[in-house]
Amino acid sequence: MEDPYKIPYLNAVVRAFGTRFQLTVQQAFRYLYNFKGIDFLEEFYDVEHTLSMDDTVDDLANICKKNGGELA
Repeated sequence: MEDPYKIPYLNAVVRAFGTRFQLTVQQAFRYLYNFKGIDFLEEFYDVEHTLSMDDTVDDLANICKKNGGELA
């Protein structure tokens, strides 16, 4: 069974990422999608949702940078 908190959590993370890097929600989602951040969150949700939002945003910034992103 899918975790009922997964979608709200992903939404909150995208919003927090956007706030950190001064992006709209749409821009943040596109960036995370294009540079594999969304894939990372899906794959490692079980671990990431136990971390602070700041730690998760840091992890996403690092993953995206490794995949060609330039925000971090």
